[in-house]
Amino acid sequence: MESPTLDGVVEDTLEFLDGHIVMGLPLALGKPNRLVNAFYARACADPSIQLEIITALSLDLPEPDHWLQERFLRPFLDRHFGTDYPRLDYLADLRDGRMPDNVSVTEFYFQSGAALGNRLRQRRYISSNYTHVARDLADRGVNLTLQLISPPQSGYYSLSCNPDVSLDLKKRLDRLDDRKRLTLGQVHPELPFMHGDAVVDAAFFDRVVELDPAQPLFGLPRTPVELQDHAVGFHASRLVADEGTLQIGIGSLADALVHSLILRHRDNAGYRELLGTMDPAPCALEDRRPFEQGLYGASELFMDGFMHLYRAGILSREVFDDEALQRRANAGETLAEAGTGAVMDGGFFLGSFGFYDFLNALSAEERPRFRMHGVGRINQLYGGDEALEIAQRKNARFINTCMMVTATGAAVSDGLADHQVVSGVGGQYNFVAMAHAMEGGRSILMLRSTRESGGKRVSNIVWDYPQCTIPRHLRDVFVTEYGIADLRGKTDEECIQTLVGVMDAQFQDEFVARARSAGKLARDWQIPARARRNTRQQLAQHFDRGRFPAYPFGSDFTELERKLVPALKRLRALSRSKPRLLAAAFRGRPERHPDALARLGLDQPRSLTEKLYARLLAAMLD
Repeated sequence: MESPTLDGVVEDTLEFLDGHIVMGLPLALGKPNRLVNAFYARACADPSIQLEIITALSLDLPEPDHWLQERFLRPFLDRHFGTDYPRLDYLADLRDGRMPDNVSVTEFYFQSGAALGNRLRQRRYISSNYTHVARDLADRGVNLTLQLISPPQSGYYSLSCNPDVSLDLKKRLDRLDDRKRLTLGQVHPELPFMHGDAVVDAAFFDRVVELDPAQPLFGLPRTPVELQDHAVGFHASRLVADEGTLQIGIGSLADALVHSLILRHRDNAGYRELLGTMDPAPCALEDRRPFEQGLYGASELFMDGFMHLYRAGILSREVFDDEALQRRANAGETLAEAGTGAVMDGGFFLGSFGFYDFLNALSAEERPRFRMHGVGRINQLYGGDEALEIAQRKNARFINTCMMVTATGAAVSDGLADHQVVSGVGGQYNFVAMAHAMEGGRSILMLRSTRESGGKRVSNIVWDYPQCTIPRHLRDVFVTEYGIADLRGKTDEECIQTLVGVMDAQFQDEFVARARSAGKLARDWQIPARARRNTRQQLAQHFDRGRFPAYPFGSDFTELERKLVPALKRLRALSRSKPRLLAAAFRGRPERHPDALARLGLDQPRSLTEKLYARLLAAMLD
């Protein structure tokens, strides 16, 4: 196989695999998009080729659904990703419903909300724990894997951003002596060389493709954090134990948590003062101290938040791959090996451009302290070194997000009532189960207590729901903007009472009445006075933009764009009410916001529609 072009790689592979390809692709960052597109285009052009693509989290640029959104996004996307970012062609065809009969795409995790309403993607979804994905891919007949890898060092390659499934899948496929298969790695010059189990020799691959992928790393734009999210993250930060272990996900709730952890560490007096003014319900797990001993990160996802914690001096607790040495470290002994242990073990990484720059800039001494492994090691305790991994993960706090929680503690994190999949289970169940298996380990699920739906405000703490991600018998800790609900070991009645304490006051009476009617709550039980204060107005008294900024870790938007983001969001929400739209149009004064309107081409409106939107946007900016 010496073909010097992507098309040549495709032809060589088709010949070897007899025109029938079951392609396994890593999730998120590690896809070699142009090579994938070459395989896809070849199959689309030849119906005799059978191609099944099995993957997850296919990253794509956001698609504007309104001309005003297009005007805002297009200049930003061109600036942020460049004008020639190689988008995945199969995503466009899935979206438009034109996938050829000889090609199928099967996914086990979606970019959040991206597949809602898409019949083909919903039908081809596999619900699988992250640790079971390698097994399921092997069972579905995977015979080709493609992956971006880092440039070699000292004769070794690194799986870099995606050893997560690749390592476990390779072991399984190598046991199938009767299956023709190929493992291809394509070198990406900007992928950092990551240590840990991600380091492999050249024999790991059947072929290393040296062609320039001409594919910028997908840098996630840094998005704003609402005050509601800051409040959730603040309460979750009360649960992280010094000298502990941390796992977190991605998104604004995770950003809010990291911001509050840094606040707790750097301004502990201010942190405690704020808690004192809030007077939240007490929690036995609470730790308000600064991080004198530091934290160790053990997370399937390694992302910006861990970088910020490292820079703040919080991600500093070392672990060692020797059980005796680790126990000595846990006992507080002074070790000659200090400074050589790992502070972060991850399964895959994804983040901002600044995060990738951070990884590439790690010194020779720092780099081995940030390691990457397969999820079989990160997401569970059953790899053969259970005693060591439990010792390393002392005081573990596995912090994830969910969409809803039911009255008795089941969590809804990945799908809707009609079985439409929003994202996927990913590794959430793995970490919840692991928390219950470890002495001192806790699963913490963050959620917003309310959301806007169909122009109405609804509760995310619900009586019941047709399906769940985490069953109620694994209930542990839930955190909303109003506080902490520790449900572990509690009766159903105690769970209901505790959840009332962290739900919005607007929905408490109906929830309690339902519980009484079902015989799950004593008829004389009264909602505590503290819970009655759970209102948005009360939150606003404690969480301000001075201490809890919209962009706590910087922004990829310009100053003008940062003003437009919330204005466009308000306008979108307002669009559900014609009377409110009309009122806004009457009060809008475009002359007050010439620069903002010019950014969207509305400073000199050329039609009645543009004049209307200029007034509406001006009203949102006032």
